Amino acid sequence: MPDRILVIKLGALGDFIYSLGAMAAIRRAHPDAHITLMTTKPFVEMAERSKYFDDIYVDKRPGYFDLFGWGKLRLWLNRQNFSRVYDLQNNDRTFIYFRLFSPRPEWVGAVAGASHRNDSPERSLGHAFFGHVQTLGLAGIHDVTLDPLNWMKSDLSGLGLQNPYVVLVPGSSPQHPEKRWPVEYYRALAGKLIRNGYHPVLLGTEAEAEVNARIARGLEGVINLTGKTGLFDLPELARGSIGAIGNDTGPMHIMCVTGVPTVVLFYSQKSTIKKHGPQGAKVCALEACDLSDISVQTVLEKFYSLQEDVQGLVAK
Repeated sequence: MPDRILVIKLGALGDFIYSLGAMAAIRRAHPDAHITLMTTKPFVEMAERSKYFDDIYVDKRPGYFDLFGWGKLRLWLNRQNFSRVYDLQNNDRTFIYFRLFSPRPEWVGAVAGASHRNDSPERSLGHAFFGHVQTLGLAGIHDVTLDPLNWMKSDLSGLGLQNPYVVLVPGSSPQHPEKRWPVEYYRALAGKLIRNGYHPVLLGTEAEAEVNARIARGLEGVINLTGKTGLFDLPELARGSIGAIGNDTGPMHIMCVTGVPTVVLFYSQKSTIKKHGPQGAKVCALEACDLSDISVQTVLEKFYSLQEDVQGLVAK
């Protein structure tokens, strides 16, 4: 009978993207095991498409006083006969889950009592991806790399893309407008890109419709895809582009791991590059307490410096 393994990763989008490399490494380390992912509903389809798991269990996240919910979860955990758990979440909730097991399986994570415990302060001080690398190393898994999302395919033929293009992401979560580089800067950036022979491609949901319309207004060559793309289009859009420039938001973290040149603008009072910065082969993060302090020219210089064959374009 194959080993039964549980991987726990519950949220948020960027964190989930940076945990996929660890998930792939776990799959490689246990090719014949039955691996179940415990996650939340927003990440089920992504987990299914990855093919890293045999089953997916949606965590209903019972509240503190939901005794029935906790009892149901405990029953499920103990009926699965898991031989090992990889905790990629490592928060108070998964510490409780550890205590629901009887008997307890091998546990790879940060909880006190784990068979493979990562109690290094470096695990939580730096980026989550490097914490996963460190933690899985304790279990003998040493080939953890960023997942470039090659399995996320999409048909972009109906979007009217024109090469060469640069993806721009002017939005962010609605509750954090301070994380957005000024609209007029994006408009100036789009104009400079057009003069250098590129087509700026604007991405966003309907919440960014007004902002993106302001950026595109009167600029011939802009391709406005507001509301026309979904999560699974992003890696394909990135792979077909010259690169991407945008705010610290989920779509940028998806695109940067594909390996394309990426510049991400960070509002340093909300998050830090050390702990939450974008990861990828050709990534530059620019950080400021006030994003208006980051000039258009600085962004262009950093962007072009990531590309070996466009070094002379900034001067145009």
